Amino acid sequence: MATTTDITIEEKLKQLFALQVIDSQIDQLQVLKGELPMEVNDLEDEIAGLGIRVGKLEAAIQDLEVEKTNHNNKIKEAEILSERYKKKMDEVKNNREFEALTKELEFQELDIKLSTKKIKGTEANIEIKKESLVNAQEKWEAKKEDLGSKKVELEKIKEKTDKEEIKLNKKADKQRKVIEDRLLKAYDKVRTSYRNGIAVATVERDSCGGCFNKIPPQVQLEIGMRKKIIACEHCGRVLVDGTLTEKK
Repeated sequence: MATTTDITIEEKLKQLFALQVIDSQIDQLQVLKGELPMEVNDLEDEIAGLGIRVGKLEAAIQDLEVEKTNHNNKIKEAEILSERYKKKMDEVKNNREFEALTKELEFQELDIKLSTKKIKGTEANIEIKKESLVNAQEKWEAKKEDLGSKKVELEKIKEKTDKEEIKLNKKADKQRKVIEDRLLKAYDKVRTSYRNGIAVATVERDSCGGCFNKIPPQVQLEIGMRKKIIACEHCGRVLVDGTLTEKK
């Protein structure tokens, strides 16, 4: 059996390209799974935020209701005092007492008017808060429903992709064992340097399939001969011709 050191350059290129194909398939599965979890996380954060907003609005409404009750109580107290001062009016003995009672009655009437005005403002504020609460609750419920469907969708994708990913990882491990360490290290270094994970790129339309820079005709000719491993001078990716896997 041939070792990794005595096989031809063409075979080495085929091995690297085969590994790239497998790794790209794994990357595609990660992208497929990666979008939905992000959506789920975003929805969970949004739902948490809406839950806090709902809680704050409910607390604000309760505080306003207490404030309204306090104003009503103040009016009742003022009315009781007013009645008491009116009765005392019949018992006044001099002008000083009369003036004092008159001032107290005016003060209570003013207090009643002020509290009545505050009640109207509080009631208007309560209505605004209640409207905001209804909107927040509706949005909250809609987001929770959306989250539920996204989670179901994610679970279905995970069931499908997890099995496929395990299968591809085993295939990749098997493929890595036939590639010499020097090439494997170079492949991994280049692959982790780019977001698309392409370390072995085909020449497409006279350009590198990884960085899309033009490849000179002479270099393309050398790539097609498969007598040596050629890297793109712009991005460092190993270059192969698109018919590599078609030829024996």
